[in-house]
Amino acid sequence: MIEIRIHGRGGQGAVVASKMLAVALFKEGKYAQSFPAFGVERRGAPVTAFTRVDNKQIYLRCQIYEPDHLMVLDPSLVGAIDITEGLKDNGWILLNSDNRPEDYPQLHRFRVATVNANEIALRHHLGSKTQPIVNTSILGAFSRATGLVGLEAILQAVDEEVPMFKEENLQAVKESYEKVIF
Repeated sequence: MIEIRIHGRGGQGAVVASKMLAVALFKEGKYAQSFPAFGVERRGAPVTAFTRVDNKQIYLRCQIYEPDHLMVLDPSLVGAIDITEGLKDNGWILLNSDNRPEDYPQLHRFRVATVNANEIALRHHLGSKTQPIVNTSILGAFSRATGLVGLEAILQAVDEEVPMFKEENLQAVKESYEKVIF
């Protein structure tokens, strides 16, 4: 089983990203589950969402404590909380950041990739200048960085699950797939 933890802030789309990732994995014939963990339910508050994937049915129904991979939708969380808690060795950390992976020396023992999902979201008019919605941007980058799920499955999931700005979200997925930095 592979487990993914997504860190974000309310309004960035972490919960929806988790769901779209699960849908994409399901489309590739895998078993998947996604679920959120909320603290204070308000815009800007830290949010954690989880996705599990396996080739067989998943019976486990608890929070993920030792993820294989991380997605971080807000780079300010890197210093605010221990995002790496429980992360397995050789796990990927995908950061929404305009910095390069080597700019995070505190994460040196993990594989780090970055993508400027904020810029991509804004270019495609997803959210506002102060609150870009980066969930679809981060998924395209995750597909390329980890190879866990194909780009086509992500595009299909976004097409099915996103109710508004469908074309803009699809373009954000494609752009982030191309612009992720390893």
